[in-house]
Amino acid sequence: MTTPDIWRKSSYSGGGQGDACVEIAHRPTHISIRDSKTPTSPHLTFAAETFSTFLQALKVPPQA
Repeated sequence: MTTPDIWRKSSYSGGGQGDACVEIAHRPTHISIRDSKTPTSPHLTFAAETFSTFLQALKVPPQA
């Protein structure tokens, strides 16, 4: 039996119902991402290390 993913939204998801954002589910070995407007649609899954590298790259300012 598998444990269902626990999805969470960013605190930056905006006003209203906060349904115009992405949600993530964190597991020890992977991160899943889905569109909050269509939670039953397929989602993307990345290795946890790959997702962490992606987030770090977002934090690096572009070089001129």
